[in-house]
Amino acid sequence: MPGSQDFAADPRNADVLIYLNGAMVPRAEARVSVFDAGFVLGDGVWEGIRLHKGRLVFLDAHLDRLLDGARQIRLDLGLSRAGLVDAIRQTVAANRMTDGVHLRLMATRGVKAAVNQDPRNALGRATIVIVAEHKVPSPEIMSRGLSLWTSSIRCTPAHMFDMRLNSHSRLNLVRALIDVLDRGADEALMLDPDGHVSSCNATNFFFVRDGVVCTSTGAFCFNGVTRATVIALARENGIGLHVGDFALSDVAAADEAFVTGTFGGLTPVRAIDGRVLPEGLPGPMTRRLTALYEVAKDAEALLER
Repeated sequence: MPGSQDFAADPRNADVLIYLNGAMVPRAEARVSVFDAGFVLGDGVWEGIRLHKGRLVFLDAHLDRLLDGARQIRLDLGLSRAGLVDAIRQTVAANRMTDGVHLRLMATRGVKAAVNQDPRNALGRATIVIVAEHKVPSPEIMSRGLSLWTSSIRCTPAHMFDMRLNSHSRLNLVRALIDVLDRGADEALMLDPDGHVSSCNATNFFFVRDGVVCTSTGAFCFNGVTRATVIALARENGIGLHVGDFALSDVAAADEAFVTGTFGGLTPVRAIDGRVLPEGLPGPMTRRLTALYEVAKDAEALLER
């Protein structure tokens, strides 16, 4: 599987137990109703969380984002913040997991009385699923890097479809990737409504020019926990940082680039719109920020103890 979501296969995942509404269910038996709002409409929110050295890193930031998303769509999760933490820990413990694990916590509006959009038609209990897998990025990705191509599908403003809401509804992002697959892209580079570089279809985008790390304003990209961490690390370590509006011509002059996400951390970019970036893979700034990110991740693991 190509792209920033590329992972090393692990046979242990065939036997993982899935958290499904309070029960631990074998993977082959984990099912939801065809009337579930998540299946019918993509009506729900989710989080990706990493288990690192026995600890759930950046957990508070992930739960903040999940709970805010649920509030925005008026979704009663049926679990408190502490209850969600307990469910996550139960999933990890049931699978005897300690490190190199990626969790996907998914919450939908639950089963509906009929197949339609009206949220009032839900029967009243959210569906909560937690999938924990032994999952680390493919080791080849750091040396191969990603090829990005600019998609004609654009990011949307908050008053239309807020990219910062971690919603199950991802069809516009799937379309953006499909739009560039025939050009050999691993991910789509997406512009905002005004034509400024915003994000990729599954990750957030950074580029480096003359030693300065550049990224979008954040108004039209994912509300990324890793993105926020990288921005904070750059500021804390005296690294030149420019958060603003950038044209494709600015990106065309980049020395290096990378994307960020919970699963892959920082993933280097090899080429953009067919132009191979001049720095090696990963580039020097990508290496520096990756090292700082790993230190921050370790520190989070210690704090979570």
